[in-house]
Amino acid sequence: MTYTRYVALGDSQTEGLNDGDETGGYRGWADRLAEHLARVNPDLRYANLAVRGRLAAQIRAEQLGPALALQPDLATVVAGMNDLIRPGFNAAEVAGHLEEMFATLTAAGVHVATITFPDISKIAPLARRLLPRIIDFNARIRAAAGRHGVTVLDSFPYAVVTDERVWSVDRLHGSPLGHARIAAAMAHALELPGSDETWSHPLSPLPPRTAWQTAGVELRWIGSFLGPWVYRRLRGRSSGDGRTAKRPELAPVTLPSPSL
Repeated sequence: MTYTRYVALGDSQTEGLNDGDETGGYRGWADRLAEHLARVNPDLRYANLAVRGRLAAQIRAEQLGPALALQPDLATVVAGMNDLIRPGFNAAEVAGHLEEMFATLTAAGVHVATITFPDISKIAPLARRLLPRIIDFNARIRAAAGRHGVTVLDSFPYAVVTDERVWSVDRLHGSPLGHARIAAAMAHALELPGSDETWSHPLSPLPPRTAWQTAGVELRWIGSFLGPWVYRRLRGRSSGDGRTAKRPELAPVTLPSPSL
C-alpha cells in the first residue's frame, strides 16, 4: 500500500530524543520511517504529535483527537514505557488506553502500527524487576493489536534491540543507530518496498568489560541519569512540561543526503 498521510503518536522515543539535539532538532525513528515512506510516495505528508514524558492516558487525551483531525491513512501509536517504569503501574489500564487509540483510529479507516518493548533489564540491570511487567504488557499489546488489525513490530525477541550501541548513554532513548534500526524494522513490518530483515542482524561483539569497568559504568549512569529522573518524579515534574509537538501539522518530507 502507498501511504499519503502519516501521523505519529507517542512520547520521547517517537519524538526522537537523542537522535539529534535540542539545538539542531531531533530526527528519530518516526522521522526516519517517514523518509522510507516518502521514497515510495514523494507526495507523502507527515505529522509527529509525540511529546516527551507523556503517559499513555495523556497521549490518548492530547494526541488522538488532533491525529484524527489530520485524516491520516497511516498512524503509529507507541506508548506505555513512561507508565511501565513508574510505581503503581496498572497494565490493564495502560493497555486499555492503547486499545482505545487502536480502535478509534482503525474505525476511521487508518492503518495503525505499534511496537512491543524490549527486555530493558538487559540494558539497565537495575531494571531487572520490571521484566515480568514488560512480558505481560507486551502480551496485552499483541492481543489488543490483534483485535483491531494493527500491525505489530515485535521487537522483544531480537537480541539487537538490547545491544548497548542502539541505546544512548541514558539507556532510556535510542541512539541514532537505534532509531535507524527501529525505522527499518517498522518499514519491514509494513512491508514497504526495499525493506528487509537486515535491521534484526546482530552487531559485531564488543570486547568484554572487567568487573571494575562495569561497576564504573553503572555508577556513572546512576549519578547522571537515574538520580535526576528520580528527583524529577519526587517533585512531580516531567521532561515534557511546557512542551508541544515538534511537527503538529502534515507537511512534506525532505529526504536527507545518502550519507545520513
